[in-house]
Amino acid sequence: MTEPATLPSPPVTGRAWRRFKTNRRGYVSLWIFGVIFILSLFAEVLSNDKPIVVYYSGSLYWPVVKRYPETTFGGEFATEADYSDPYVRTLINSGKNWALFPLNRHSYDSINYYAAHPNPAPPSVDNLLGTDDRGRDVLARLIYGFRLSVVFALVLTAIGVVVGILAGAVQGYFGGRLDLYAQRLMEIWGSMPELYLLIIFASLFQPSVVLLIILLSLFGWMGLADYVRAEFLRGRGMDYVIAAKAMGVRNRDIMLRHLLPNSMTPVITFLPFRISGAILALTSLDYLGLGVPPTTPSIGELLAQGKANIEAWWLSLTTFSVLVGTLVLLIFIGEALREALDTRRG
Repeated sequence: MTEPATLPSPPVTGRAWRRFKTNRRGYVSLWIFGVIFILSLFAEVLSNDKPIVVYYSGSLYWPVVKRYPETTFGGEFATEADYSDPYVRTLINSGKNWALFPLNRHSYDSINYYAAHPNPAPPSVDNLLGTDDRGRDVLARLIYGFRLSVVFALVLTAIGVVVGILAGAVQGYFGGRLDLYAQRLMEIWGSMPELYLLIIFASLFQPSVVLLIILLSLFGWMGLADYVRAEFLRGRGMDYVIAAKAMGVRNRDIMLRHLLPNSMTPVITFLPFRISGAILALTSLDYLGLGVPPTTPSIGELLAQGKANIEAWWLSLTTFSVLVGTLVLLIFIGEALREALDTRRG
């Protein structure tokens, strides 16, 4: 006897992808978001106070990946060269020597000591989006902060998806007392005051991205687990699952090969919304001072600076635009995914 075939309804098919592409708003949003995120992964090459490559005295140097003392370029100090110092730039550009700088000559932590206005300084040729209250370039902090927010959201979403699928699949497939006790435990755990726990842990431990991921992952899986549980509860009573059990197919194989592919539609549909929720969570915590350390580039920290310096419109306007634009793109992608995976559509 042959093993019963899996139902032909995988969530990501050529038909679903073609339906997704017909939604021009979602398809274009996916391209825009993907291109911006990929570019942000190379933030050190796009925005940095160090040259990408330096040609000096017949040799090539790569300050963007390696530190060089000032004496390497004919300076006087054995400490790392400050490439924003006019003296060092004169040494590098003397004679036949040259240096290739990034498009934006500022890093997220570099301070412009030569600004013509007090900090926060308005936009200028040197700082296209101005500086914050410490003299750091706003454009550089937005680039690095966007990358941090998206990577944080992707990691948090991946952990929530894995734990949520595992918990929901076990509850939905086995049911009975296991499902009953697990649901009661989830209700108790979901009633815990998440914000208060974050405040307590922030006062006990040094704030870090890893700590935030661990704390938020403790609660971020429960919403997805409910959807997966419902799909497994519905699928376990179908004829092909009952036939597989009668043939002696292991529970693990039934869950992975038969039920899970048919239960991935809500998982994939809610991915963009979960990513946007994670970005909002990090931004909110950073705005309240409960997120990443102050020196870390963060969208929430820039929003807090905009609130503290209300006259510095460039802080609030640019940061708000980046945050809203990112969330709008993710929402458009999520809506397009939901329509593409809707089985009621032709």
